[in-house]
Parts: sequence; C-alpha cells; structure tokens
Amino acid sequence: METNGELRFPSFVVGMALGAVGALLLAPRRGEETRKYLRERSTKGLDALNHQAGRLLKTADGLVKRGKEFIGPHCDSVKTDTEAEKHAYQEDSRGNSAG
Repeated sequence: METNGELRFPSFVVGMALGAVGALLLAPRRGEETRKYLRERSTKGLDALNHQAGRLLKTADGLVKRGKEFIGPHCDSVKTDTEAEKHAYQEDSRGNSAG
C-alpha cells in the first residue's frame, strides 16, 4: 500500500511490533499470569464465536427451509413452462430452417 510516495504497510508492522514490546514491558502481571489471562480470554472468545456460529447456522437452516417451502409448489410449473418454451423454440427453428 502506497500513499503520497510512502509505504504504509512496513510502518504498520513496525508500529505493531513496538506496541507488542511496550505492552509486554508495561504489563501489570507476571508472564505466567499474563499467559493464563490471555488463554482464558481466548477460550471465552472462541466459545462466544462458536455460540454465534451455531445461532447463525440455525437461522440459515430456517431460512433455507422457508425458501424451499415457498418455492416448492412453483418449481414444477417453472420446469414445465421452461420445457414448453424450449420445445416451441425448437419447433420454430425447424420451421424457419425448412422454409
């Protein structure tokens, strides 16, 4: 990514590294406590994401089911109409090529 002749991505990476180092140096807990805290937080976050994914899956399944119920009765008529149009086109193109 370049803006006004300067590369921004390397600056971003350096900033992230400096921020990580500063966070480790100024952390209010010891290393073991910090790792335990981060592990607990990441586990809670993962559990929350899994819960949300399950809810999203249920919602999507419900929408698909409702869509199939709505489309189902009309699907056969669309297939029949499409076949009729195709047959009519083929008959018309045969008639035009013969005459």
